[in-house]
Amino acid sequence: MAVRLFNLRDVPDDEAEEVRQLLSEHDITFYETHAGGWGIGTPAIWLNDEGQLDAANALLDSFQKQRSAEVRAEYQALKEEGKHVTFLDKFKQHPVLVIVFIFVTMFILYVSLSPFLNFGK
Repeated sequence: MAVRLFNLRDVPDDEAEEVRQLLSEHDITFYETHAGGWGIGTPAIWLNDEGQLDAANALLDSFQKQRSAEVRAEYQALKEEGKHVTFLDKFKQHPVLVIVFIFVTMFILYVSLSPFLNFGK
């Protein structure tokens, strides 16, 4: 019976491709499902053989630890060079958009909380 190994929702394309290559290099048979046209499906990598699940999980765990370390090192290098993106950088690039998002957030908070704040009045 097929078993889901890796959820692909919100996974960067390069990471998904590296996972596919890793599984192929170790002769683990898998197939992939997509979210579909409406985006309500489950994009994932599934194993054909449940017997390969332990080996695939071990490979995936080591891969994710390695990738996490690489991404953290890359971010730290950008931070040391002063090239990482901060809130102030986003504000400088798109000031109107940032202000609109702040006002929309404040409006949603007001609409959500006002019934509770005015409950006793």
